[in-house]
Amino acid sequence: MKTDFKFGEVFKLHESVDFNGDKPSFRQVFETTKGGVSLVALKAGQKLETHTAPFEVMVTICEGDIEFTMLDMSYHMKAGEFLLMGANVPHSVVANTDSKIMLVKVKDNPHNTDI
Repeated sequence: MKTDFKFGEVFKLHESVDFNGDKPSFRQVFETTKGGVSLVALKAGQKLETHTAPFEVMVTICEGDIEFTMLDMSYHMKAGEFLLMGANVPHSVVANTDSKIMLVKVKDNPHNTDI
């Protein structure tokens, strides 16, 4: 597992990723071959253009207000809300206000019989 956070320590989620004035800012909380957790900070008006990810993703709004679009459906999301998205689904994000998002990414293994 890759991380620059220390196990057994408490961190403030909203302080764990900083805004970048020019473009969205990303920070890995941890990463494994099966997924991970990432934080994204977007200033009001910043966008993540349409893209896909090879993971099932839980998108949680920690702070702010965004428009999340997937499969041509738009979702107005605010702090405290989350949605689930399947792997390889085209999606985009526009920050309506300064916003911070937590992404929990899980790579499904069709050969895994543990779950």
